[in-house]
Amino acid sequence: MRSFETLDTDYKSNLGCRGVGRLLWLKAFDRVDVHSTYADPDGKLCLRAFSFSSTRGTYDFKNILSASGAEVSTTIRLEGLKKWYSERLPRTAPRIAVSLLEHCLWYFVRPGGAPQIEVIDDAEKLNLDDVYEAYMCESAFTETIKLREQEFALTHVKLKASSGKQHQIAWCAAGRLVKEESITGKVPGLHGRLHDGAEEFTYSCYVSSPYLDERVRSERFAFDINEVNDDLFADVDLSLREIRTAVLQSVAGHLSEYLDENRNAGRERVERFTTKQAPRYRPVLGRMQTETLDVDPSISDRDLDLLLHRQLSDFEATLLSDGHELMKVDDETQEDYKARLSSYLDRANELKNSDLANYVFHRKVILDLLQKAIRRGPDGKYAREDTVHELIMPMRKTSSEVKADSANLWLIDERLAFHTYLASDKPLSAMPITRSKSGKEPDICVLNVYDEPLLVAEGQTLPLASLVIVEIKRPMRNDAASGESKDPVEQALGYLKRIRNDGATTPEGRPISGSQSIPGFCYVLCDLTQSIKERCLMLGLRETSDYMGYFGFNPNYNAYIEVISFDRLLNGARERNRAFFDHLGLPAN
Repeated sequence: MRSFETLDTDYKSNLGCRGVGRLLWLKAFDRVDVHSTYADPDGKLCLRAFSFSSTRGTYDFKNILSASGAEVSTTIRLEGLKKWYSERLPRTAPRIAVSLLEHCLWYFVRPGGAPQIEVIDDAEKLNLDDVYEAYMCESAFTETIKLREQEFALTHVKLKASSGKQHQIAWCAAGRLVKEESITGKVPGLHGRLHDGAEEFTYSCYVSSPYLDERVRSERFAFDINEVNDDLFADVDLSLREIRTAVLQSVAGHLSEYLDENRNAGRERVERFTTKQAPRYRPVLGRMQTETLDVDPSISDRDLDLLLHRQLSDFEATLLSDGHELMKVDDETQEDYKARLSSYLDRANELKNSDLANYVFHRKVILDLLQKAIRRGPDGKYAREDTVHELIMPMRKTSSEVKADSANLWLIDERLAFHTYLASDKPLSAMPITRSKSGKEPDICVLNVYDEPLLVAEGQTLPLASLVIVEIKRPMRNDAASGESKDPVEQALGYLKRIRNDGATTPEGRPISGSQSIPGFCYVLCDLTQSIKERCLMLGLRETSDYMGYFGFNPNYNAYIEVISFDRLLNGARERNRAFFDHLGLPAN
């Protein structure tokens, strides 16, 4: 009783008690009632009863020195469960029994076992030994490892998957469970549930040691052990990392027969993902850490992509650092330097192949998105014009505002990637390449000013240039008619005429002599509906051999014209990239 009323008592320290457990009762309950029948030194039964609360301490004492007819027993009644806890606690006897077993599992697997514990709820009675037997796959296995003369006892436990527990290390001290730590993913192949041929199970490793007993904190929630030792006592004191590493090595050995299947499945998952969805990683897979490829077979595409991307970034950073070191030639021989250089170039080549694979895969994704964009949706409607436009070139942007890989002009013509100026859905009046005041907005306008000017007289040159206009129409739009507002070909020619007549300039504002005769290229992207076909014939354009487009030259506008159906655009881009897709093992269609 004196110990109960003493804060931080060491009365039962030899049993692993810390003298603060009774205070935890009052964290969840308002009051505790204790009723205890005990035998005095002479063997006489005595009764002591009292209440305990955070505001009054111990009170309402009853001391009866002779309690005839009673049996030695103690009843502790917890009263006034606080709302925050009552809303979260399990309420059925089976749930309470399982929760209690999970919390006290160490007592059942440790040497000496646990006392008889029953959970009783009216007529329902559950014995925790029975619950424990239902939890276990097989008997626990114990082994001892040694680190710097310190012994650690490891108890390997296989629990049935129905227990709902994760793979874990359970750190114990002074006969008590101190904390649990998930080890899912920390041992290669230890992902999800394991299978022993008969049933699925989860794994727990209970770790105990006199070293842990000496360093457990009084509240038994943690240890006074550094995670990493980097001070003067690093050679003397063990760190948690050292202990954990040794424990995980033992765990890997104990579970090796079950982990091989998981490791193989994880590597097959990486192989499928990098082959079909992310080929950019394939050239550098051999440089990645082996344990990185031992992924959970059920990992999502997003998480696997992030994991591989981190590894690729680390590889790039290492390569960059090694590149700087390569420049330092100290006292090494020419042969050693050549060996270092050869190793560096091999890794650099792998990274270059990775970048190329990423670029090619990007094209495959864009083609797949374009194919979806030109199909009829579930609502029976086709995508809007701006959907197709954004795939080819972001709208209301210029080439100086857009990254190179955000523009997919290669869908139309690979040469469009090389331009002096490009504007997407910008008014002519806002373009620095023309003095036009028109508010008309070409879908895409491209100016090319070539590096080698044309010499027309001594000391006088004219810059060589060309203009490209691209008009994009909504899939299956069928309302083309005569007139610039209705005919996409006439629209493109109209834009070309305005830029020329109002004076074309370089982006820096220098006039382009003879701008009225700059060669023009007009591309119209649309479906070949009946109205479009009639307009093409009316304008004297010729049908392509595959019947999926029209082309021709208009001498009055000095312009080449090509009307490209979306199917022809898609098929042509696929054919031009087929060799690259085949090299990466990607389906062309």
